[in-house]
Amino acid sequence: MSFEIHSANPVVKAIIEGAAPRPAQVAAARGILPLPENEMLEVLVAFATSADNELAEHAAATLRAHNPSMLAESARSSETAPFVLQYLASDANQPRAVHQSVITNVNTPPDALLKLARHTADAELLELIAFNQQLLIQAPVLIEAIMSNPASTPETERRAAETKREFFEKERGVQQIADELRAQGKEAAAQFIENADFAENLDDLGMDLDDAAFLASMIEVPDGETDDAWLALEYLEELYEESDAERRMIADKILGEMRLEDTDEANERISIINRIMKMGMKDRVKLAMKGDRESRNILIRDPNRIVAQAVVANPRITEQEVEEIAALRAVTEDILRQIASNRQWARSYSIVHNLARNPRTPIANVINILSRLQLRDLAALSKNRNVSDAVRRQALRLSTARKGS
Repeated sequence: MSFEIHSANPVVKAIIEGAAPRPAQVAAARGILPLPENEMLEVLVAFATSADNELAEHAAATLRAHNPSMLAESARSSETAPFVLQYLASDANQPRAVHQSVITNVNTPPDALLKLARHTADAELLELIAFNQQLLIQAPVLIEAIMSNPASTPETERRAAETKREFFEKERGVQQIADELRAQGKEAAAQFIENADFAENLDDLGMDLDDAAFLASMIEVPDGETDDAWLALEYLEELYEESDAERRMIADKILGEMRLEDTDEANERISIINRIMKMGMKDRVKLAMKGDRESRNILIRDPNRIVAQAVVANPRITEQEVEEIAALRAVTEDILRQIASNRQWARSYSIVHNLARNPRTPIANVINILSRLQLRDLAALSKNRNVSDAVRRQALRLSTARKGS
């Protein structure tokens, strides 16, 4: 069994990793080392699943002789290591009380209960799993395990089937998708799909529920992390709705700029862009501010400056992404000016170098950047026919002056 040591106790770490003396390890495997109950269980399970035959034999015997009431209490504790809970769940010889505690412990890995759900003959345990809807949503494989277990009662099967139908059948609405995402801990995605304009008229936009779920899955930033203070009143008049033809033109423009050569990748990217472009501009702004790297990579090329600026305002955007954006000729001057004016990004030499070489960067920003470039980059820029004459001349003056000094 692979696991991470859960306890912060250096003694536990030393014993499990083999840094402690051998007598101390053997004493721990026999359960006679003075450790708190949860930490002792962590050591015992680690040894019981190890390749050290002596320690594994002692630890397994100690676990078999363990007081069931104490074991059930530990299995309920939030301090018990997840891999210990996984071990107890997979041990068919554990009493019902222990398995009940493991099932109800939120720290138990959902997949750890799969063997129990498939093979237990205890109808009460199956019912306990089936009635935990969040658990079934996190690990839907448990649903089939419950329904195929001969020990399942009609009520247990009904609850499992109800969860399957509500959350995993095709005929589910936008709210069901949001509920499913929320149960999986994806609150930002759930909020997005609940508040998105497109969710109100999927049919009119040519969307289906799979499209809606896919778009929501791209959201990774919760409301609390976003700052839309930059979206001042001056921008609101640009938040218009495009026609289908205009969206098609935007999609074609973005695809053309990405210049994909690999056919499989191109087909996948076309599908993603087509789904995104079914959204109106307001929803694209939200996706740009809250979406993942893939959505940012697409929407930075959106010809509407508000959508593109929302990408740069995304709190999860990385310095590497900004470096790549600074080199893009497809982005607007507003975006390049915004990057050049950002103090944090302006400290990156790669970013300012890309800005200086980008013919779309406003000349005023480039002139300020040139003094920071290294001599070899200035010399190369003075010969670069892609940038303006003014930039080349200034680069030549600076490089000549440095050589002369």
